[in-house]
This record gives sequence, structure tokens and C-alpha cells, in this order.
Amino acid sequence: MKLRLLALFPLAVALLAGCGDTAPTATPVAALPPAPTATAAAALPPAPASTAGHITVQHILIGFVGTIPGKKITRTQEEARTLAYALLAKAKGGADFDQLVIANTDDAPPGIYSLADLGVPPSGPNEYPRDQMVPAFGNVGFALKVGEIGIADYDPTTSPYGYHIIKRLR
Repeated sequence: MKLRLLALFPLAVALLAGCGDTAPTATPVAALPPAPTATAAAALPPAPASTAGHITVQHILIGFVGTIPGKKITRTQEEARTLAYALLAKAKGGADFDQLVIANTDDAPPGIYSLADLGVPPSGPNEYPRDQMVPAFGNVGFALKVGEIGIADYDPTTSPYGYHIIKRLR
């Protein structure tokens, strides 16, 4: 069901563009699938039998005007960048990441996703192939060690929805 919804994303972008709304100008990439709504600890799917090529991350998405179809975000790109880097500093300084997600994300809390790397089959229905996410999300997530926090800067091609502050959970 979720994968079928992801297939509708290019159609939604085209419809929004036809309605005069501001849509990303880059080649559309799949939107982040809906995040689980449970608490972060309870939302973690079971670990795959082999963890090679599989990660679970939690993220904070900071968008700006025109980056997230259907969201009425009023901050400018510079305001989004400033907020994203302030949140990154807080997270790296030991702030409760779950609380930062709840208070700041333009995605749905808790913002936890499991990904299978390129060429690795997903371990179950709650894990997404890396190539169905925006490229920067996987690029940063797979580069982090468990517990590390990084950022995917806005890029119209690799991170078209804004800035992602990403914490590797496993």
C-alpha cells in the first residue's frame, strides 16, 4: 500500500504545478513515506537477521516555502538553513532527539525509517529500498555510525524537501 502511494507522488507534483502552487523544480523523487506514529522506542521495527546493508534512522525535516507539496511553510530558505544547523548543534550537544523531532519536524513524528541499501532486499514491509527515498537521506544515513547525527543540506536534486537532520539508530 505504501509503495503504491509513493508511485502517486509524481502525479501529485504535476497536479500542484498545474494549480499554480509552487512545486519543486527538480526532477521529482519519491517523498518520504509516512512515518510511524508511535514513540521512537516502540516504533523501531524488528532488526533484520543480517544488519549488513540495513539501517534505521530518525530525522527532523526542515522545509521552506515551496519545498513540501501540500504543506504551508512560511520560512525562507535561509531561515530553514539557520534552524536546521541550530537543531544539529543542539542534537550533537546532547539534546533529546525525540523532543527535537516532535517540536520541529515538517514530517510526521517520530520520523523513523528503516532502509535497505542499494542491491539489498528490504527485510520486511516496514523497510524501504534506499532508491525510493531522496538520495541525500540514504547518503547521510548510511555514512553515519550508530548514535551519530548528521545533516543532509537542501539540494534541488538530492534533498528537494529541505534540510534533514539525521540520527542513525541502528
